[in-house]
Amino acid sequence: MLEVGNGGMTKNEYIVHFSLWAISKAPLLLGCDVRNVTKETLEVVSNKEVIAVNQDSLGVQAKKVRMEGDAEIWAGPLSGYRVAVVLLNKGTQKHIDITANWDDIGIPPKTVVQARDLWEHKTLKTPFVNKLRATVESHACKMFVLKPVA
Repeated sequence: MLEVGNGGMTKNEYIVHFSLWAISKAPLLLGCDVRNVTKETLEVVSNKEVIAVNQDSLGVQAKKVRMEGDAEIWAGPLSGYRVAVVLLNKGTQKHIDITANWDDIGIPPKTVVQARDLWEHKTLKTPFVNKLRATVESHACKMFVLKPVA
């Protein structure tokens, strides 16, 4: 059951929890008291783009594809040849750079992709080839949907 909104975690930690739950295709069952949900909690649990990953028609669960120190990379296929990716910083280091290589996340080499940041609700302007790299704060994650464009 989702712990988002039950206290004891920061907003970034709630985002990590919700992101991993969604990419894992786990049922999105709220464990908090919905009568007293905060605006911050509502923002996390009502992110339509993250929910869409959970509800994708392909229905394939993501898995952890790489772990190096405090960094984890989770990835799973979506319909339409897309891939969902979570870059996670489990550590206390304020910021770390995490790189997801295509061979780790199931994208053919040299494929050009467009990346949609699901928590920022924006498509990154620069296309990516062979890898996606992002800076991730401590106890936080970045979640993307990667779509082939060439």
